[in-house]
Amino acid sequence: MKSYTMKIAGLCRSLPICRLSDKLSIAAFVIFGDPELTTACARELLARAPEYDYLISAEAKGIPLVHEMARLAGNQKYFLARKASKLYMTGVFEVTVRSITTAREQTLYLDTADAELMRGKKILLVDDVVSTGESMRALEVLVTKAGGIVCGRMAILSEGDAQARENLIYLEKLPLFTPGGEPIQ
Repeated sequence: MKSYTMKIAGLCRSLPICRLSDKLSIAAFVIFGDPELTTACARELLARAPEYDYLISAEAKGIPLVHEMARLAGNQKYFLARKASKLYMTGVFEVTVRSITTAREQTLYLDTADAELMRGKKILLVDDVVSTGESMRALEVLVTKAGGIVCGRMAILSEGDAQARENLIYLEKLPLFTPGGEPIQ
């Protein structure tokens, strides 16, 4: 399997190239199981973060990142947009999303109890990789429905068109790839 090697938050990582279609491949970036990288990225993102009251991320790959950012910032509370409504939720807000790495449309849910805490507060959206921006858009819709104020958008990596977004703070650019695994310029 081909891979793409890059430096992220001062650490070198090799990302496997995964074919998405007959026309496109991506480098798979997964921070699960890599606490060294997760902590380094969280520290660098916090250094660039605007002032905020709470962090939010979508389940699942954003969880270790948002958790580590909250821990480094003094064990602050953070929120998760869940992929399924849970029994303990007192009610839900929901939004449908289709990201580049998900084979089908999915719905993200936010507990109304969390929404009450967000109302009128500055909320910082956090994700591991932004490509199409659909997951980030879904988070923004949830926060807005909850009455929160989106104060910024952050990711470890920006891929494809997301690299041109002026409202996204990210650490590194990640190229898209041909089906053969060559970077697309």
